[in-house]
Amino acid sequence: EVTGEPLPQDTLKAAHDADAILLGAVGGPKWDELDYEHRPERALLGLRSELDLFANFRPAILSKYLTSSSSLKANKVENLDLLIIRELTGGIYFGEPRGRTEGKKEAFNTMIYNQDEIERIGRVAFEAAQKRDNALCSVDKANVLEVSVLWREVITELSKDYPDVKLSHMLVDNAAMQLVREPKQFDVIVTGNLFGDILSDIAAMMTGSIGMLPSASLNSENKGMYEPVHGSAPDIAGKGVANPLATILSAAMMFEDTFNLKEEADLIRRAVDSSLEKSIVTEDLADGNKAFKTSEIGDWLAK
Repeated sequence: EVTGEPLPQDTLKAAHDADAILLGAVGGPKWDELDYEHRPERALLGLRSELDLFANFRPAILSKYLTSSSSLKANKVENLDLLIIRELTGGIYFGEPRGRTEGKKEAFNTMIYNQDEIERIGRVAFEAAQKRDNALCSVDKANVLEVSVLWREVITELSKDYPDVKLSHMLVDNAAMQLVREPKQFDVIVTGNLFGDILSDIAAMMTGSIGMLPSASLNSENKGMYEPVHGSAPDIAGKGVANPLATILSAAMMFEDTFNLKEEADLIRRAVDSSLEKSIVTEDLADGNKAFKTSEIGDWLAK
């Protein structure tokens, strides 16, 4: 339970000892007035940092049963299957110095990456591309930011170790446009913390609902924290209308990525696919048809 206090040491120890954590969404407006260091989102950032969960996998896969639910035309998104890999423990979310100046309406954050941080997320992305269609797009803002110039240099140099992967570079503003214009041009995208946060939410709407996107955050030992991409949506809490599928699909990623139980993961995904085929979905995907409650979908999938 989020209390607005820093993570206690026994919580951190339990997290360190675990092979995987399945986490629900964190945050809400009732904590908006808390000082920054006590906001619940800080607990999430703390877990990512303490466990060194630097590699965030955010797949955007459109089920054939949800093509009409996408925000884009069917011919643009049919059979969409792309993977966004977001660096998760560096960049502007963790950079120092940060803060607000005394007596002035001024605030500041620091975007910082070093070569080692870029190289390790780059290797994860190249290896992921090798398991797919051997195409990797690195997204940055190298025309403006020195951090992005370094990012592009390191990724380009790293590509020499992966000659079978076709590497391209794209500025983040263009990448946002291209995701909406022609999303199927991408296979794997690798980018920094801030850009990955934004681009993965754009990709979410192509899959019919942000309630459809799972994610995995892994460290170098393949231990991970698994969570839906969406936020906590306090405005619908307790109403039984929240889409549980992203959380359930995050569990499927957990079985496969940390525990190497691919058969079990596939069973979960097949059950989810069956619920979509039979339109056993929540309000966000009902499209005028009967909408099921969150718990009803959970019970149906478990059965």
